[in-house]
Amino acid sequence: MSQLTPDAGPPLRRGRGRRPADQVRAEILAAAGKLLLAEGMAGFTIEKVAAQAGASRMTIYKWWPSKGALALDGYFTVVGPTLAFHDTGDVVADLTSQLVAFVHLMNDTPAGRVISQLIAQAQTDPDLAAAYRQRYSAPRRALAVEAINRAVARGQLRADIDPESVVDQLWGACYHRLLIPDQPLTEEFARTLVDNLMRGLR
Repeated sequence: MSQLTPDAGPPLRRGRGRRPADQVRAEILAAAGKLLLAEGMAGFTIEKVAAQAGASRMTIYKWWPSKGALALDGYFTVVGPTLAFHDTGDVVADLTSQLVAFVHLMNDTPAGRVISQLIAQAQTDPDLAAAYRQRYSAPRRALAVEAINRAVARGQLRADIDPESVVDQLWGACYHRLLIPDQPLTEEFARTLVDNLMRGLR
């Protein structure tokens, strides 16, 4: 099982004294991410996160308006390092590396199941929907657009392309196979996506 598979473990025992707010927030996010990947949205509660992090529910609600918003931030805390967008100077290699990492994250860890649940709940949870756009999808999209714009500036891609559409074509296709699994989401598929698209972008 992947290293992202968490062991929720017993609640943390705290010593006496007030912890800095940044530390409390980080421990809440770590607890939220571990609990979410271990139990999914069905088993994810504010009470469980509070117990694991040694924090109060009031503290959690001060920073997150709903359990969905907290779950999303916890999710990205865990998966963020895996989805780091590197710049090697080769846009084909960078896009391929990013999509392949995404595919393995979705297939080989609980993250694929969890993000599907978060997307589903966002349809009826306005706070989660807003958090998903502001804290996850928009920043992720911006990183990809930035990478494509750098490639255009280097002369690796045509100057007349629409970076936003390129992002939709690459990641949209992956999310389509994740959420509507008529066809498998595989590393080969990710590599083929980049190869096919680059033929028209150069």
